[in-house]
Amino acid sequence: MSLRFRPARAEDYPVLEELCISSFEPITWMKKADERFGPLNGRDWRARWQSRFRHAFATQKVLVGEAEGRIVAFASGTLDEETRLGYIDLLAVDRSAQGRGYGREMLRGMLAWLKQQGAVHAHLECLVDNEAGNNLYRSEGFVEVARSIRWFIKIPDEL
Repeated sequence: MSLRFRPARAEDYPVLEELCISSFEPITWMKKADERFGPLNGRDWRARWQSRFRHAFATQKVLVGEAEGRIVAFASGTLDEETRLGYIDLLAVDRSAQGRGYGREMLRGMLAWLKQQGAVHAHLECLVDNEAGNNLYRSEGFVEVARSIRWFIKIPDEL
């Protein structure tokens, strides 16, 4: 079954927030940091992801992918009009709907929207250990241009 795309609406927010947090749970670096250092200033990885999602929802274009009358995927992004570079920030598929090609469809839907807005290139980031995501992006023609490492430390009291 193919996805039907539409812009996100305010009433979609609770469903999208939960979809986002649950789909990123197995792969997010924020959870890995919590496992080693504990919550940051009393805010666990879920609370930090909620803040990240709220910011994306408020400042980016959010597209929803629906199948069988329910939201199963979404993507968010922006366009830098000066460079005509599209940025895909978040792309998530409901965990109960993964493995059906919805991630690929959602990616293509976001790329189509970016192209309609004038984008010539698109950029996204993916953790090295997110094999499913990296395989998808590679298979869709994305080319790796750089890698980064997320370093983390609890700052010692004696500094």
